[in-house]
Amino acid sequence: MTPPLTHLQQNQTIRLIANANHKPPVLEGLVQSYGARTKLEQLESVTSGRLQAQQEGVPGIAAQELAAGVYGYNYINAAFAYPRLKGSRFNPAGWGAWYCAFAIETALEEVAFHLTRELANIGEFDNETRYVELLADFDAEFADLRGLAPPPACLDPDAAVGYPAGQKLAEELRRAGLNGVVYPSVRHAGGTCLAAFWPALIRNFRQGATWKLTWAGEPRPDIRRV
Repeated sequence: MTPPLTHLQQNQTIRLIANANHKPPVLEGLVQSYGARTKLEQLESVTSGRLQAQQEGVPGIAAQELAAGVYGYNYINAAFAYPRLKGSRFNPAGWGAWYCAFAIETALEEVAFHLTRELANIGEFDNETRYVELLADFDAEFADLRGLAPPPACLDPDAAVGYPAGQKLAEELRRAGLNGVVYPSVRHAGGTCLAAFWPALIRNFRQGATWKLTWAGEPRPDIRRV
C-alpha cells in the first residue's frame, strides 16, 4: 500500500501527556554551570532512556538529529525515546513517534480510550489523571490516509488488527524517508490525527492547558479543563 502524499500546514496540533511525565530534568535544580549540567546529564542518563537517546540516538535517528537547544526539547525527544512496549498504531516497539491531534476534542478522546482500556484490564474504574497539552506546528509532506475507501487495515479499531498493519506501513514509509502519517482518528469520529517520524518536523513547541480525567466507577471519564 502506497498512500497519497499531502503537504500539510497545520498550526497548534495537540499532544496530551500525563502530568506526571511533564516535569523538568530530574537534576535540573542542581545545575549551576553548563559543565555541571553536562556531568549531571551523564549521571542521569544511566536510568533515563531520553538522555541515552540524546547521547546515542534511537534506531533510524542519530543523536544529532534529535531536538536540542529549543524550548521543550526534552519532551520532544521523549516521544521518540519511549515507545510503548508493543509499539503503537504507527510505530513499532523499537522507535517512537510524535502523535498529536488537530483538535483538543480528538486528543481527549484518544487518551481517554487508551487509559480506559488499561483500567478495564485491571478491573478498576477509579482513577484521576491530569494531562498537559503540548502544542506544535507542522509544515511538511505526509502520507495521507484520510478519505480512503475502504479504510485500510491500519485504521481498524481493533488494535490486534490495526497495530500490526500500521506498524508495517510505518516501517516502509520511514525507510523511504517519508515524514509520517496524517489519518482519521479511530477513537473520535470526524477527528484527525498525525504521527510524525522525525523530531525536526516539530515547530513552535509550547505548553497549553491542563485537563483532568476522572473515572468514578464507570468506564466513561468525566473530563474537565483545570
